[in-house]
Amino acid sequence: MTVGAMADEALAHGFDLRSLSPGFLNDPYPTYHALRTHDPVRRMPDGSLFLTRYDDLVTVYRNTKLFSSDKRAEFGPKFGPGTPLYQHHTGSVVFSDPPRHTRVRRLLTGALSQRALADTEPALIELVDALLDRAAGLGRFDLIEDYAALIPVEVIGNLLGVPRERREPLRAWSLAILGALEPVQTPAQLQRGTEALLAFRPFMQELIEDRRRNPGDPWRDTLTRLIKGEGADRMTEDELIENCIFLLNAGHDTTSGFIGNALTTLLDWPDQRARLLEDHSLIRMGLEEFLRFESGNQFGSRVSTGTGEIGGVAFGPGQQITLCIGAANRDPAAFEEPDRLDLARWPNRHMAFGYGVHLCAGLSLARLEGRVAIGRFLERFPGYRIDGPVVRGGRARVRGFLSVPVAVE
Repeated sequence: MTVGAMADEALAHGFDLRSLSPGFLNDPYPTYHALRTHDPVRRMPDGSLFLTRYDDLVTVYRNTKLFSSDKRAEFGPKFGPGTPLYQHHTGSVVFSDPPRHTRVRRLLTGALSQRALADTEPALIELVDALLDRAAGLGRFDLIEDYAALIPVEVIGNLLGVPRERREPLRAWSLAILGALEPVQTPAQLQRGTEALLAFRPFMQELIEDRRRNPGDPWRDTLTRLIKGEGADRMTEDELIENCIFLLNAGHDTTSGFIGNALTTLLDWPDQRARLLEDHSLIRMGLEEFLRFESGNQFGSRVSTGTGEIGGVAFGPGQQITLCIGAANRDPAAFEEPDRLDLARWPNRHMAFGYGVHLCAGLSLARLEGRVAIGRFLERFPGYRIDGPVVRGGRARVRGFLSVPVAVE
């Protein structure tokens, strides 16, 4: 065995999700490679399993009876039963099983209708162009704070009809609530997440009550559609509040990361940037490659409901399992030359939006935002460049940047 192979093996066998180094947070892909090669179904020191192979993730995603998304058993000790964080995250569609998951997801998907998305695009283009005009006037700005992070808040805010003058705290609330889902949290992180929910819930409840008094067109107004439901099928009051908060949070965090990751990644691949600038029709396939190559959502999780085996490793009921989406999306068994950015890659069956029944309900909206935000940025600023120190987000579950200073002409 070569020295490099021995180092990879040691890296894999020493990996602990609850003790991550700054190097991993900056670039997890060497660790993912080592794990796929030497310990693809890694048993963590806490007893949980960490999966890195594409086919193993497909197996888990497909079997919703054996591998549950319900997080009540996990989040009870983590957040405390009955706490705001426990109530919110266990009430979210992403952490539930059929039939409840099927019902709530269907209502969410129906509310994010093609007509609502079509109505969203002109306002999205207007927003993006205004941000680009402002950036052109500055000459130097932050790709995240001054661009990528501002787009999804406005788009989801428009869909739910959040008054523009009341949107300012949404991003901070979102980061605090989702930050509590990291593998390890400090007491300060948990406190920030709790405080955010204590502010967010009455904010959303007030918005819902106002919309009940003043409903919009259910074919175009997402919140009105969610309130009305589908025929006799409606969300409960708690489901409605928690899943509206979820829409604002998930739509913001992953989409801003998607836009920031794509535009920053292109700077490391000048041949692909030139290719896209020469042929703008590549943007649709390119979006899928950006999502695969730098998945904003790096981890999913499940818990087993019975006994079984995966990748040769046996487990019993109650087994906590982490699905490493970022590693599966770079698996050479599923993607040719997976560490190479190829904007014309096809087929591209990445898992950035999940898989199977848990495929993200907002994927069409995310693709629309990415297409407009990334495409129009490149048309306006084809020669953009980094102009200062880049700061990673410092999170394992959600991969993105806090700051990317760029200069444009």
